[in-house]
Amino acid sequence: MRRTQDRTEIGMDHPKPPQMIGFMLTEQFSMIAFTAAIEPLRLANRVSGRTLYQWQLYSADGMTAEASNGVEVKVDRAFRDAKAMDAVVVCSGVEVQNTDHRALVAVLRRLSKFGAAAGAVCTGAYVLAKAGLLDGYRSTIHWENRPGMQADFPDLEIGGDLFEIDRDRFTCAGGVAAADMMLSLIKRDHGEQVSKAVTDQLIHHRIREASERQRIDLRTRLGVAHPKLLRVVTLMEQTLDRPLTMSQFAASVALSNRQLERLFWKHLGYPPSRHYLKLRLEHACQLLRQTAMPILEVGMASGFNSASYFSQSYTEYFGHSPSAERRTTKVAV
Repeated sequence: MRRTQDRTEIGMDHPKPPQMIGFMLTEQFSMIAFTAAIEPLRLANRVSGRTLYQWQLYSADGMTAEASNGVEVKVDRAFRDAKAMDAVVVCSGVEVQNTDHRALVAVLRRLSKFGAAAGAVCTGAYVLAKAGLLDGYRSTIHWENRPGMQADFPDLEIGGDLFEIDRDRFTCAGGVAAADMMLSLIKRDHGEQVSKAVTDQLIHHRIREASERQRIDLRTRLGVAHPKLLRVVTLMEQTLDRPLTMSQFAASVALSNRQLERLFWKHLGYPPSRHYLKLRLEHACQLLRQTAMPILEVGMASGFNSASYFSQSYTEYFGHSPSAERRTTKVAV
């Protein structure tokens, strides 16, 4: 009985009417991001003993929405039937650039016009950008999709943070980052006591800060602790579109070319030039899959000044040409 009483006392100082949130589930949406976004709302209701949040689910046809893991989710309505609400959250996934979002874009613009806050999890920020709802706002997206989104929307301020809450816009990187973002919104709306209680229920230990990095640190990714090697690889990742020479990399950490070569062979098992080429080609692959940029521009954006060298290098690394990659990926416009 006491536990029930404690639960109902949380967040009761300034009661607010329930917020209605609409979750827009696009084709192949990320199940983990969607779940991480909606469960904190359910738990906020539970720990407070009140209905702080209500929600409805929407899909293109109003029947079901299939996640990227193949699980189908029953929804309440079709996008076109969405009525006035406090906030709308776009849940998307790996195929965001390959889907025709025109119907959803029209609905998002209408809801925003009538006062709905606009949010997104995982790659849903791309849809908000298509709707023009991120103009003048800071935003973020999953690290794998950031280069493609920045190429398609060069005027937007797209950061690499875990999540961004900028006035009535909120976006996150996806995965469990959606939970951190929603917990921060719960804290803003209903106070720290409620948000901490929800965090405890999630066994999440703490709400990560918005500015925390999306990816695991480079040392863990490479399994290498050598500081000079890590500094060189960091510089490589920062100069994919304007390649430096191996001499410049060596000089940046006060090593000779031969010393740098030995360092890479010792810790990674291949030369620094190979690692740099790998990073640039993987960057090019993401641009080919996620944008409608001409292949020549993709090559240049990945540091290749020669179309033939780009095509040859790409084919040798991936086993097919850049044009073949593009043919298998139809980017919606």
